[in-house]
Amino acid sequence: MNLSIGNKIKALRKEHGITQEQLADSIGISFQAVSKWENNIALPDITLVPILAGYFNITIDELFDFNLKEIRQNVDEICREAYKFRESDPGKSRTLLEEGLRKYPDNDILLDNLLYVLNYTENPEETISVAGKLAEQASEPGIKYDALRFMAYAYHAKGEISSALAAIRQLPEIDFTKLTEMAFLLTGKPKYEAAEKQKWISFENLLQMMVKITEYYEESGDIPAALSEMKRALRLLSVMEEEEKSNDFRIYSDYLCRHMERLKL
Repeated sequence: MNLSIGNKIKALRKEHGITQEQLADSIGISFQAVSKWENNIALPDITLVPILAGYFNITIDELFDFNLKEIRQNVDEICREAYKFRESDPGKSRTLLEEGLRKYPDNDILLDNLLYVLNYTENPEETISVAGKLAEQASEPGIKYDALRFMAYAYHAKGEISSALAAIRQLPEIDFTKLTEMAFLLTGKPKYEAAEKQKWISFENLLQMMVKITEYYEESGDIPAALSEMKRALRLLSVMEEEEKSNDFRIYSDYLCRHMERLKL
């Protein structure tokens, strides 16, 4: 699979017997720009892609010389492999994703997955750079919102609270999800699967918010209130402990128990 659009443009231009200057004049750019494309120094602006395809009377897929479905399958496979190491070996996960990005430059899905293995606390600028690019170029809302979220975390790590809030304020306030609506609309196993998945997402969100409330109480000096909130969170965890998936949330139980002991001292 050849992803060099510069090579493709050069081949098409010679096939049609036209010069760089003629191509440039026809689509309203400088011949120097065409030269940079053909020497793989720069890429055409995205707005010029359909113009180029139309000029040579080919499809955009033919211009890029690749199949979009095949690329999506390859990208998904890279992300699945990288995900296996996201928690256990972030460095390996990052290497896999960066190799993918060399093959598929600026791919939204790969960049989104990369955000999860960048250390925004130690190197916030790197996360801000990747997230900023993704927030600008992503066509899928979910990926754009993910980028804004990580951008906010990175700005917060830098101590730039106003920039963090500016990123967060671009996120929509949504009271429902695709999964909740599927649970209401579907029947049978699809209904169960949607509701079950959303249940655990909501459960973890609730635990996270309870932890944030305890942090607020502790920061405010109201230790009894912080301890009460922690106890409620632990009771919630105990209610769910009969389900096997509750083991995935043991980290919250350990965290709460450690902090309760610390606050009681």
